[in-house]
Amino acid sequence: MGSQNSTISATPTAENSKQPRTERGRKTLRKLLDAATVEFGENGFHEASISGITRRAGVALGSFYTYFDSKDAIFRALVVDMSNSVKQAARDAITEPMSALDIERQALRGFLEFASEHKEIYRIIDEAEFVDPASYRTHYETIAARINDRLQTGARNGEFRPDLSEAHAWALMGMNVFLGLRYSIWNRDGDSLDMVSDAAHSLLAKGIATARQ
Repeated sequence: MGSQNSTISATPTAENSKQPRTERGRKTLRKLLDAATVEFGENGFHEASISGITRRAGVALGSFYTYFDSKDAIFRALVVDMSNSVKQAARDAITEPMSALDIERQALRGFLEFASEHKEIYRIIDEAEFVDPASYRTHYETIAARINDRLQTGARNGEFRPDLSEAHAWALMGMNVFLGLRYSIWNRDGDSLDMVSDAAHSLLAKGIATARQ
């Protein structure tokens, strides 16, 4: 199975101080992260191995230790890398000018497409809860903060209610995460991702209560 993350850029992390200084080094690091995505995605953290990662990457074992001290280190770097890729996928889906509601629809659409193309993300992020709880928490706190920023911008512009809070951002993120699980990972029925993002858009725009309530 080949790498499914060739479009993701290598991301410096606090955990990994051995950053490449040349283009060749950056390409090697990218190969290792792409290979780690497949290795962890297929085998899980505990069954995955450094030799499996280097074999998939087509690089020498010594090259691994040029950038990472351990399997744990590359796993932590991979969680950060995936978090940054989710952010980029959402940003790439947004074009200006766009209403605050349309921004949320397109950000979700971008995430759903990314998850469809990189299904390993759910297994890897879920395992992070146990392998590295700090990176797991940071992943979700960072996403919620970005959503909250968008909601607050929409509120300041008069497009959203003025009483939106961090709790609303977490609720919206929870919806997006489980929509991705159902329609990007488990989508056996071939449902359209546009249909899914439109349904979420309608929920945000109209709510679910009847007018008399």
